[in-house]
Amino acid sequence: MAMIYDSHAHYDSEAFDEDREELISSLPGRGICGIVNCASDIKTAYASLELAHKYPFINAACGVHPHEASEREDNYLDIVREMCKDDKCVAIGEIGLDYHYNFSPRDVQLRVFEEQIILANELSLPIIVHDREAHEDTLNLLAKYKPAGVVHCFSGSVEMAKEILRIGMYIGLGGAVTFKNAKKPLEVAAAVPDDRLLIETDCPYMTPVPFRGSRNDSSYIPYTAEVLASVRNTTPEEILGLTRQNANNLFKTEL
Repeated sequence: MAMIYDSHAHYDSEAFDEDREELISSLPGRGICGIVNCASDIKTAYASLELAHKYPFINAACGVHPHEASEREDNYLDIVREMCKDDKCVAIGEIGLDYHYNFSPRDVQLRVFEEQIILANELSLPIIVHDREAHEDTLNLLAKYKPAGVVHCFSGSVEMAKEILRIGMYIGLGGAVTFKNAKKPLEVAAAVPDDRLLIETDCPYMTPVPFRGSRNDSSYIPYTAEVLASVRNTTPEEILGLTRQNANNLFKTEL
């Protein structure tokens, strides 16, 4: 039975340009029932919606990533608001803060993140949060507005995860839990309640071991599920089943 719900992917990436249609068409036969394709700017938001309308098992998240915050259109909020009227748009994302690369100034990242959280609350949509080396500022804004959503590719501590959970949000984990240095993600993986865990690829990035270094796609999720199951004393099938239900609950889908 198809039961893998990939809560965070980027199939619009140029990494899939040569075989996108062939690969995506093959995914249901490999156990994938649902995918949320996440935008990084307005252009990729349109591309995500296009994919969502082409494939019934794909939905879109529309928003502006912190890397692109300083390059956003002046009326980007109006554009995102209009996109969110589309039935195939299930979240605002990928949005957040990235203090590792700082491709956009931090004050701009903070303003764009906050504006999109406010919009999501206005529209009663969840957000998909990118947080890299910006834990304090990310948590402060989430605690202020208490949006629905998920902190994807979670890299914080167990203590931070507990704060995210108190807000009512989900924790997204992916291929990083399979890496050799995955101490924090594994501690978090063991601590998250069953009803607050999501599984993801972030493809084409974050490919799990034993395929690390190659292009990622949703069919590799079982390798992540195996590791999650081992630290949670359950089965991969149980992990895939509960993360599927959680994604359906968060994104209000039936996949």
